[in-house]
Amino acid sequence: MNQQAPRRPSGRGKFITFEGGEGSGKSTQIKKLAGRLAKARQRAIVTREPGGSPGAEIMRHLVLSGMGKLLGPEAETLLFAAARDDHVRTVIQPALNQGTWVLCDRFSDSTRAYQGRLGQVEPGVLNAMQRVTIGDLKPDLTIILDIPVDVGMQRAAARRGSGVPDRFESEDLQFHQGLRDAYRQIAADDPRRCVLIDANAEADTVADRVWVAVRERVLAAKSPAATA
Repeated sequence: MNQQAPRRPSGRGKFITFEGGEGSGKSTQIKKLAGRLAKARQRAIVTREPGGSPGAEIMRHLVLSGMGKLLGPEAETLLFAAARDDHVRTVIQPALNQGTWVLCDRFSDSTRAYQGRLGQVEPGVLNAMQRVTIGDLKPDLTIILDIPVDVGMQRAAARRGSGVPDRFESEDLQFHQGLRDAYRQIAADDPRRCVLIDANAEADTVADRVWVAVRERVLAAKSPAATA
């Protein structure tokens, strides 16, 4: 029997973002969700921030190399904004308009957590940048992967191996605890959009928790593929 083809896109695609601290498993979980959606015959793409488009990948290199930190939190925010503007215009919005789902590793909540909460960039500045870069675009669902800081940093170190820590991995434990607190607050402030998921478990267990959230909040409950 021939494998069933992906569903023909109908209407606007769904936009799902993944957030969380270092080592929380975002890359792993976004790939697992993409695989599950493929089995459900749902067309989806995986992307990331900073990055996801040629112009934004250049900005990613600048940010993770530490250039943004040297320039200060406001300048770093501008770098992220420039990357996000290119990413939204050239990748995210066109895919959504074609009915394709977009799964994004980090989005605007990261800016509010890293540069807002920890960098103390004024909310007015963040709001202005958001209006310019994404306008009314908002994720249909944001998965926030929550994990104890010490566990996340151990995972990040194991993943990195002998490599050099990037701009954010090199911050101290107090920074990362503040980051975890910021994400938990974001989830509490917007429970209709955000789901806080305990990521301190085996990857497949976490993936099941993510799938439940997507199935209940995004996928049509009446669809046979959605309940498989």
